[in-house]
Amino acid sequence: MRRNKTNYYLDIAETVSARGTCLRRNYGAIIVKNDEIISTGYVGAPRGRANCCDIGRCIRQELNIPRGERYEVCRSVHAEANAIISAPRHEMIGATMYLCGKEVSDGSYIKNSNSCSMCKRMIINAGIKTVVIRDSKEEFRTIDVEKEWIENDESLDGIFTY
Repeated sequence: MRRNKTNYYLDIAETVSARGTCLRRNYGAIIVKNDEIISTGYVGAPRGRANCCDIGRCIRQELNIPRGERYEVCRSVHAEANAIISAPRHEMIGATMYLCGKEVSDGSYIKNSNSCSMCKRMIINAGIKTVVIRDSKEEFRTIDVEKEWIENDESLDGIFTY
């Protein structure tokens, strides 16, 4: 049986994640428009800087920083950001980003994975329309960026209290 197109692209994002250099979690992202891959990205330190896997330490892990918090402490550039950096904006407008994350410790898919707030802002500004996130080898979630990240602006939660 032929692989469906969504899982085909998620399989490619999963392969891209294998280039990741994080000691905790590795993500792969690909941006696709008109059925063509525009760019790819994986988790890794900025060009020219040592990767966590090369220096053998993760500062976030050493400081026991939970998932979803204090990303400014991390040495790495996220997969979504690396894919966006590598693509021309006019090609990203209306595109789909496919994202796959895996735990380094056991190779399992990251449960309830999602882009961090900074990556969400970059995805919005890049003009990407849809984000598809892998939950298992066959299951995934599709996020409509306009409805779920722009109209439902989580950055306003708790700011305006009357």
